[in-house]
Amino acid sequence: MKVDPADLGVFVAVARAGGFRAAARSAGTSASGLSETVRRLEDRLGVRLLNRTTRSVVPTEAGARLLERLGPAFAEMEAAVDVIAGEGGRPVGTLRLNVPVVAARLVLPAILPPFLAAHPDIRVEVKVEQSYVDVIAAGCDAGIRYEERLEADMIAIPIGPRVQRFATAAAPAYLARRGRPAHPHDLLTHACLRGQFASGVRPAWEFERDAEVIRIDPSGPLIVSGGGASELSVEAAIGGVGVIHLFEGWLRPHLDSGALEPVLEPWWQSFAGPFLYFPGRRLVPPPLRAFVDFIKSPA
Repeated sequence: MKVDPADLGVFVAVARAGGFRAAARSAGTSASGLSETVRRLEDRLGVRLLNRTTRSVVPTEAGARLLERLGPAFAEMEAAVDVIAGEGGRPVGTLRLNVPVVAARLVLPAILPPFLAAHPDIRVEVKVEQSYVDVIAAGCDAGIRYEERLEADMIAIPIGPRVQRFATAAAPAYLARRGRPAHPHDLLTHACLRGQFASGVRPAWEFERDAEVIRIDPSGPLIVSGGGASELSVEAAIGGVGVIHLFEGWLRPHLDSGALEPVLEPWWQSFAGPFLYFPGRRLVPPPLRAFVDFIKSPA
């Protein structure tokens, strides 16, 4: 069946943007025109590709399958165009990154400002989400993940701090009221501020000392879902609600100010820092190549 590639491109753009208006703003065209193009494509294929409501536009099952197949192909075409565009001198174009909340908060702020200053013709789009998605199908050039979440067929480049720790802390008022835990198991009798993934899974709190690893599943008065909501837990901890267990870099300003005090510091677990990862395709877009070269360069 012959289908206009431009119509497929419009479908991909709308699906990635999550709506006709957002896609139209990026393309500098009208939402009604994009809607008509997708409707024409659906008529041609004989299947609905997008479910439309007044609030959102999401792919149908058929649309999701089509997007999964088209995403890598369009990413490769965009990379080919970017390669040609970059042959004239400085790299130009858009770098699209898919990152978890912790990377957006603790890794990118130190990297993006000097990178953008060094490459004024590059625009960076950052998509922050906690779910682990196929970065290419999501329309991104690269992602940031930790080692246990990397896919085997991806190129991985270290980015940001190479060693990080989980820190446990509480407000001075809380510790004065409830006492200071002396062992990780003591937290089972404390008010602990928990986080959970969108799936509902609550990651255990892990502690390590002298090669001994302890995993506990404490309870408490507050549970937050989504990495962005972790700031609510931080504020609750500062307010004396309970004990928090989070990335040390996230808590460090409050530890330094005295708003929070370290708890069980000899047990804080260290782990390897994050990686920038991307597919090992032949054509690497110039913005991504420039970003890789930048993070590899000595500070």
